[in-house]
Amino acid sequence: MLYRTAGQFKTSYNADQALFPIKQDAFLLGIILILAWVVFPLTASEFTFQTLLIPILIYALAAMGLNILTGFAGQLSLGTGAFMGVGAYACYKMVTLFPWMNPIVAILLSGVFSAGIGVAFGVPSLRIKGFYLAIATLAAQFFLVWLFEKWAWLYNYNASGAIQVPNLEMFGVFVSGPQAASVTEYYIVLFVVSLLTMLCINLTRGNLGRTWKATRDMDIAAELIGINLMKSKLTAFAVSSYVVGVAGALYVFMWKGAAEPNVFDIPLSFQVLFIAIIGGLGSIMGNYLGAILIVGLPVVLNVVAGTQVFEISTPSAALLVALIAAATFLFWVARNLWGMGAAIGFGAVTLIYGYAQLQGFRIDSALIEHINVMIVGALIIFFLIIEPHGLNQLWRLIREKLIIWPFPH
Repeated sequence: MLYRTAGQFKTSYNADQALFPIKQDAFLLGIILILAWVVFPLTASEFTFQTLLIPILIYALAAMGLNILTGFAGQLSLGTGAFMGVGAYACYKMVTLFPWMNPIVAILLSGVFSAGIGVAFGVPSLRIKGFYLAIATLAAQFFLVWLFEKWAWLYNYNASGAIQVPNLEMFGVFVSGPQAASVTEYYIVLFVVSLLTMLCINLTRGNLGRTWKATRDMDIAAELIGINLMKSKLTAFAVSSYVVGVAGALYVFMWKGAAEPNVFDIPLSFQVLFIAIIGGLGSIMGNYLGAILIVGLPVVLNVVAGTQVFEISTPSAALLVALIAAATFLFWVARNLWGMGAAIGFGAVTLIYGYAQLQGFRIDSALIEHINVMIVGALIIFFLIIEPHGLNQLWRLIREKLIIWPFPH
């Protein structure tokens, strides 16, 4: 049994409340950390850093912030993009007003401003909820984007109306700006994301996290047993907005390098929301799974579109093998509607792609964009109807199978 949990007894409350009480989870985390901190920086190219590694981490952090509010506390929000913008503009003003400030400190402090704005716009949650609260946060989205555009002080009266990231140094090394290396930016993003991930895990597993879940499940019952709903909802808005604001600062300073107000418009909010839904609401790991899918899908489609399947050295052959293996593995993991649907989907994609490559069919960039949108839309419908827990549920099923493997029952 690869994932044997029997016999791992806990003799104290602190041991039982550990972040990773199962040895296999701690071992898997160690492997992931080695890959993230050592293997990827040594082997990844500039293209990989800028199109996969850095955006995956940033989008996962933004989805994590939204998940704190929506998945754990049950408060709907459509203003994630605007709160990311607050963090980005706050960080820009700090590094321009105080050039001596440490860039990491500026990024972490930018979330404080976003948290304050989030609490201010979270006050309506004390009286309204559900669809009406979503409309209130949508109003915040429109107002903040309008403010970014009209308040020239925020972008230092730049004629273009955009914020330009200056060259920022730390210990004599450029960590942000045009002269910064991608691997340096990746390490900064990885450090901040790792730090906030540990913070979110601790919060969701503690008293505050249980308060959020009680408010989400039934706020009236939570109030009857003594939970302060105002404190619960506003702290959820504060923590969520802080994490989202830090993600916004990383989005501009460690990835884009410059940004206009419309970058933080409603499409960014929906993109983060899609990541949270596909990954699984109410989970931490699901944010990373959703970000990997949403960020990686367009890259895979673009890479595969112009390759020949029968050239073993091309990515197409590897993709076909991966699709077949994934279909077989999913069928083994879950012999139910989830597993059958996923296996049939992977198998259909494999057959269609193989036939298209055999016939010499090529996909242009415009069609790739439409295919990407259709796939994401289909996934959202699938997860909302069939599996509300998203990709995180797949990891739970894998764990359950590995506990008893190789025995069938």
